Amino acid sequence: MTDRRPLLRALYDAAVAAAHPSTILAPHLRPAPKGRVICLAAGKGAAAMAAAAERHYLDTLKLAPERLVGIATTRHGYGVPTRRIRVVEAGHPVPDEAGLKGAADTLALAGEAGPDDLLLVLLTGGGSANWIAPVDGISFAQKQAVNKALLRSGAPIGEMNTVRKHLSRIKGGRLARAGKNAAEIVTLAISDVPHDDPSAIASGPTVPDPTTLADARAIVAKYKLAIDDAVRRALDDPANESCKPGDAAFARAHFELIARPKQSLDAAVKLAKEAGYETIDLGADLEGEAREVAADHARLALEARAQGKRLAILSGGELTVTVRGNGRGGPNQEYALALAGLLKDTPDISALAGDTDGADGGAGHPTDPAGALIDAATFAKMKALALQPQAYLDNNDATTFFEATGDLLMPGPTLTNVNDIRVILVD
Repeated sequence: MTDRRPLLRALYDAAVAAAHPSTILAPHLRPAPKGRVICLAAGKGAAAMAAAAERHYLDTLKLAPERLVGIATTRHGYGVPTRRIRVVEAGHPVPDEAGLKGAADTLALAGEAGPDDLLLVLLTGGGSANWIAPVDGISFAQKQAVNKALLRSGAPIGEMNTVRKHLSRIKGGRLARAGKNAAEIVTLAISDVPHDDPSAIASGPTVPDPTTLADARAIVAKYKLAIDDAVRRALDDPANESCKPGDAAFARAHFELIARPKQSLDAAVKLAKEAGYETIDLGADLEGEAREVAADHARLALEARAQGKRLAILSGGELTVTVRGNGRGGPNQEYALALAGLLKDTPDISALAGDTDGADGGAGHPTDPAGALIDAATFAKMKALALQPQAYLDNNDATTFFEATGDLLMPGPTLTNVNDIRVILVD
């Protein structure tokens, strides 16, 4: 059989490259203001975006260095060298003390913005966990506990962020409120959410929030989240309602998407066609339980195989995992593990599932896997080692399974984030 791993990896890399800050940010940056450029960035691509902004203002526009200041809060291991914008590496997916300090400093710097200053906010996925600023009455430990409960619940990212926004002093439009004295607030964002909802990207720190405290309480009830009484009181407190349309904070605020999952999926689809495959594009907004989506996609692949087609099935979006075991993994690895069990007798089908940020679930380390690949070599190793995919699925332990087969996808930090890329190749 032809080794399809180089092509699978090339498709993943094409998706990542289509959303990399080093190439996509500069055309969207605004002219230099009369005063300072105050750059506030958050998320897995925050440091890369900050570095690209520095090159534009300091090197291309020749802005005096003292007129550029800022803070970029990113995931541990995702920092890059910068000259004027301070980089803070913080916890993700579970917030840590560094994120707490980074958010406090960010709010303080936004509050210093004056009528001649441009407040430049640069966002990528991961910002919700990186910027952690609990509302009054909620401790940092209590906020961490809510985050952990949400991550284990199987709730989609939109619902997770609805709860987060109502327990935060920076999310849900509150950063715009802190920087309301700036001449202009410009937010440039790389979307990592289905349907590219601005209020969901990094929990919408500079845009109006359509969700309410009542919505947040309903989500807590829906997933039976175990939360402290202090958190319940906070979700009952009208003072913690997020900023709504018409708030004065948004009078001079502008929001622009500079990259979205569809662009990255389109890049992978184009490359698959160039490689000679008929393609099925399932869209960039898929949601659902990872193993259930994998079952649907496996059926498509088996049908194509039965019909003798040479087909590439591609999709994006953000899948979820309802955690019932105590293993290691993430939605992309769980999707690939489910595929491995369903396709084990088909050596002419191969697949890759990976998060474009370079990390799929995991413990928050830069060495976490981005996902996994499967092909005939995987199936042979499964047989030789007597590995039963269902047993690993039952324990949510995809990482251990793919460590045994040698099939983890390990690109390292990619410095961007436009959700997942999944590819099944039928030869």
